Amino acid sequence: MLAKDCEKPLVDFSKYAVPSTQERLKADVNARGRGVTIAFLDSGFYPHPDLGDRIVAYVDLGGDTTDLSPHKNRNNWNWHGMMTSVSACGNGSLSGGKYRGLASEAKVVLIKCSRNGAICDDLILKGLHWVRDNAEKYHINILNISVGSEFDAKLLNCEISQASEELVSRGILVIAAAGNDRSLPRPPANAPSVLTVGGCVSRNTCSPEEVELYSSSFGVILDLVVKPEVIAPAAWVAAPLLPGTVQYRRAEYCYDLANSTGGPLLNLLNEVPEGVGIPEDLYEKSREEVCKTLDELLIKDKVVGRHYQHADGTSFAAPTVASIAAQLLEVNPQLTPAAIRQIFMSTADRVNGKDLLAQGCGVVNASRAVEQAHEAWNHDQICELRPPLVADGKLSFVFVNYTAKKVELMGDFNEWTPKQYYFQEMFDGIWKVEIDAPAPGRYRYKFRVDEKDWFEDPANLYRKPNVWGTYDSILNISESEV
Repeated sequence: MLAKDCEKPLVDFSKYAVPSTQERLKADVNARGRGVTIAFLDSGFYPHPDLGDRIVAYVDLGGDTTDLSPHKNRNNWNWHGMMTSVSACGNGSLSGGKYRGLASEAKVVLIKCSRNGAICDDLILKGLHWVRDNAEKYHINILNISVGSEFDAKLLNCEISQASEELVSRGILVIAAAGNDRSLPRPPANAPSVLTVGGCVSRNTCSPEEVELYSSSFGVILDLVVKPEVIAPAAWVAAPLLPGTVQYRRAEYCYDLANSTGGPLLNLLNEVPEGVGIPEDLYEKSREEVCKTLDELLIKDKVVGRHYQHADGTSFAAPTVASIAAQLLEVNPQLTPAAIRQIFMSTADRVNGKDLLAQGCGVVNASRAVEQAHEAWNHDQICELRPPLVADGKLSFVFVNYTAKKVELMGDFNEWTPKQYYFQEMFDGIWKVEIDAPAPGRYRYKFRVDEKDWFEDPANLYRKPNVWGTYDSILNISESEV
């Protein structure tokens, strides 16, 4: 009987724990989203303690609830939005700070877009319009969307995609989960200006040498729009259990049982909670039998802490990127959605030997992104950031790179001839080149920095894969432009 052998814990619980997002991404520990508000559009929410008093607004577009009372929001569909918002913005209070989100001091707005748990296209659209109409009131900087519509992924002119584009044009960074079925991302993740996030898998650090690609949705939409732009952890992500549920109570008991010794352990064995699916005769079992039962329960519920489990899906990759974006805005509030997009894409780490389309520019590099936001971007750089422009018979490009010593433009319009079109550094890392506008048509092009590193144009939303395993930027010049 176990009663004769209870002087040491039943299991080493550390084998069930996972690294925090900060540890996994080696993210900046000082920036915490101060002064930033992130809105979450999701299936449902719960006022989790890890969000504290930072919930500045809650709206139920489906009309199921009138407020965010913890007694009215324990339906199973509320766990998803609770987990996405807490994984990004939770302060880790129920884990002693271990599972703190990267934007742990950001304010949050919670927008429920389901009816009785069913995601509805009309409510997604209504939610986008609600953000548009209330962004100024609640100072919303970022919108995270971890749900998708039923619209055809190839439709860029559907109302949801158009409403998302409008938000970006109004200065709100819209981040959307790519989806999990390897098909084309659906609206709003297919919208060109939306920052679409796919997933990667690593139980430990997310270095490009260690990660595998998650089964994210991805692809080229209408021959020009490549999704996703970046990837982030989509497995082994720590997120809270929904308080008051059977799973929550079972996890509490199993965690306490795993970490107790002596008298407290014997008391727990004698006081197995009812109705949570745990055998009531644990006290009579051998240590080996109890350990096996405990191991099976902890694995089944994905328990990583007393009140936390690990979650998977691009639904959790997207809010991770949203939380890093909040860090960027804390250190540099002037950043526009286009500037943040460029920072993420230019600092990400590509995973060599893995599907190019499925990873976009690669794994987000959280610390490098914050460093670039802090050191490189100023008001003048942000104002100059724009796609290629044809005017008065000239075609001009702008590129922001504060470390470059020399930048060249090469593309179909000059048969990729090196050392022909050099950018001029205008000031503070802003590079500009102007050439005679070529004839109407479609052109591939790239920038070469210091005669060795190749870059797509981060200010241009349109890209296509090339034979070298990277992307070329795509420029369409119409008859009316020349």
